[in-house]
Amino acid sequence: MKLTDILAKAGKKTARKRVGRGQGSGNGKTSGRGHNGAGQRSGFKKNRPAFEGGQMPLVRRAPKRGFTNAPFRRRFDVVNVKLLEKWFEAGDSVSLDVLKSRGLIKPRHGRLKVLGAGELSKNLTIVADAISETARQKIEEAGGSAESTGTTDKK
Repeated sequence: MKLTDILAKAGKKTARKRVGRGQGSGNGKTSGRGHNGAGQRSGFKKNRPAFEGGQMPLVRRAPKRGFTNAPFRRRFDVVNVKLLEKWFEAGDSVSLDVLKSRGLIKPRHGRLKVLGAGELSKNLTIVADAISETARQKIEEAGGSAESTGTTDKK
């Protein structure tokens, strides 16, 4: 038998824990919180992230040195020329908005970069924030044009 199988009213719901009702209850005086310390005070959360029982937390013990450029890095939504070969006809114009409207990419960073993986045989007009040298070479060999706007705005 499991607790979930109980249908009768008796025993179906557990009574709430009534604390501070005398020594005979087993939860009198300190109400099950023990004696001094943060755990005894109101508002204390034992399961707070990084709480280590009053010990100096790891994040504060670890040394903090150096510099990270992460907040300033430029991120791109990347597309390869093989995708352009597959989904576009000769003479089409390709930009971040066109790729988004066709559902080919979900822009997360707001900047488009074209990379050179795959082959391209159609002449396409490509407007992107950044274009790799390999991609530019393949686009121009196919008779298309590649325009790099080179925007530097952070997003």
